[in-house]
Amino acid sequence: MLLTILAAASLTNVFPAIDARERYSFGGSNALAAQIRQGAPADVFASANTALPAQLYRAHLVEKPVVFTRNALTLIVPRSNPAHIRRVADLRRHGVKLVVAAAGVPVGDYTRVVLRRMHEGAVLRNVVSEENDVRDVLAKVALGEADAGFVYTTDARTVRGRVATVGIRRSAEPIVRYAVAVVKSSAHKPAARAYVRRLLGKPAQKVLRAAGFLPRK
Repeated sequence: MLLTILAAASLTNVFPAIDARERYSFGGSNALAAQIRQGAPADVFASANTALPAQLYRAHLVEKPVVFTRNALTLIVPRSNPAHIRRVADLRRHGVKLVVAAAGVPVGDYTRVVLRRMHEGAVLRNVVSEENDVRDVLAKVALGEADAGFVYTTDARTVRGRVATVGIRRSAEPIVRYAVAVVKSSAHKPAARAYVRRLLGKPAQKVLRAAGFLPRK
């Protein structure tokens, strides 16, 4: 019996490393939440934020969510950095091609929090595409199709040597918490609950930390 785990795209590398036996579907957390609302078969939902699982909980579609890890946001540029981006403010320059995740996608919402806190909303004028999840943003920058993009620090680690990172001022950094919940329509609730417990256990937390994720508290 395999569990169907709907999980944020940023968990693509680490979840199979924690448990390779299950069936995973990775994507934008908002799109995955929509699938659950539409009745798609699933056992566990792991989101890159707490808001989406909380909404599903209020709609009686998942059991009570729990935070299982945290992350941080970073700005990435291609390794050659053709636009000479050294700080977030450089994204305002004419001709800079910025790629971000769409609003509603957790990393897209976190991106907009950073820009608002830094009073850099004008940067969004240089957005050339809005992506469905963080891995799409990562790919476009790594392939040199954009001058810069906002991703999680864990995603930047997966393409070391192909991108460089530009730090974000600490006071502008959003709180990035990941929450997981058992889907109420699951036909395998005991196994799904056991999977959630494993995520909170020391072995899984060690794998998450090794991948660059932060302690859940």
